[in-house]
Order: sequence, then structure tokens, then C-alpha cells
Amino acid sequence: MARPQRIVLVRHGESEGNADDTVYEREPDHALRLTPTGLRQSRETGVRLRELFDGERVSVYVSPYRRTHETFGSLGLDPETVRVREEPRLREQDWGNWQERDDVRLQKAYRDAYGHFFYRFAQGESGADVYDRVGAFLESLYRSFEDPDHPPNVLLVTHGLTMRLFCMRWFHWSVAEFESLSNPDNGESRTLVLGKDGRYTLDRPFERWRTPEPYGITG
Repeated sequence: MARPQRIVLVRHGESEGNADDTVYEREPDHALRLTPTGLRQSRETGVRLRELFDGERVSVYVSPYRRTHETFGSLGLDPETVRVREEPRLREQDWGNWQERDDVRLQKAYRDAYGHFFYRFAQGESGADVYDRVGAFLESLYRSFEDPDHPPNVLLVTHGLTMRLFCMRWFHWSVAEFESLSNPDNGESRTLVLGKDGRYTLDRPFERWRTPEPYGITG
């Protein structure tokens, strides 16, 4: 099995929805573009990634949203070294279709009180739903490692919640641990690095906004 040396997770740059949440009333979530700030963030991330990959081959999976495609396009990776696939299972949490701003804000308040993992948006998804499809993607990713010529790098261009849930699934974090962590900022990355012991570790942790409150002993 040709496991990659590193698996890099990148959150898209700032989108129109990050800058102005009223845009969701006029545009579908998947169609939102990057702002000028988001394009700059993505280019800056690209500088760091090109240095990290150092000309090595990269297997890339991109969420099907416009903002993630624009983020990947702004990274400036050498097209001769990358293999790009659109991966719907890495999409953003579904909050429903066109969204009324005040209703979404109310539902976000409910989610904060109920829990980000279990709360399901009306006509949308819970964090647990996203966890399940991320788990299905991971099974496909594991199978790809069976190719002896698999690239030494994997890059996922996705969304903040999806990044946290990917790591939760990979590292077997508890729900309480997940609930204690914050999303990365727009354009931020986290890298799973393969160690000599055959285990992956994160290059840096997610910020923690509270102490985990588990219902029982895990681990």
C-alpha cells in the first residue's frame, strides 16, 4: 500500500457568503464566488503548498462548489504534477436551498444550543450526516492507496466543518472533542503527516473554544 507522505486539507478562501450573509437569499450556496480577499488568501496558501510539495505529484480532490474550484485554481500548482477530481462528498454542510437570513440566524442559534454535530438544519443536514459521507469518501481514499504508484501527496480543497469532520473520522475523535473545536479560517490548511511509526499526526491543532464535555470515557 502506497500511503501518501502527507494529506493536506485546505478551506476555501473568503466567499461572498462569508462577507455578506444576505447573498444566500439571492444565490445558491454552491454558486457563491470568492471575494478579492478570498482570492488573495488562496494565492498565499498556494505559495506555501508549492513549497511543501516541492515538485512532487499530488492527488487533488475538490468540493463541487464554485468557491472551492476557484480556490484550487488560485493555488497555482503545476498542472503537470496534479491529478484533479471533483468529489461531491467533500461539499459544504447542506443548510437547505435558498435561505432566509433571519431564519438561518435563528437556526444557527438553535444549533449552537443543541450541538453542531447533532443539529439538523430544516431541509438540510446535521454534522452527523456530513460525518457519514466523509466516512464514505475515506473508504474510497483508502482504496486508492492500494495503487503502488499513488502520489506522495493528497490535497483536499473543501470547507471548514468538513475539514474538522474528516479529522474526527480519521483520528477517531469523540463527538465532545469535535464540539470543542473551531473551524479554521478561510484559506487555512491542516496537514496529516505520515511518521516513521506509520501513524499520521496533524501539523497543528484546530483552535479549541471550550473544554470537551464527554458523556463517558472514550479512547
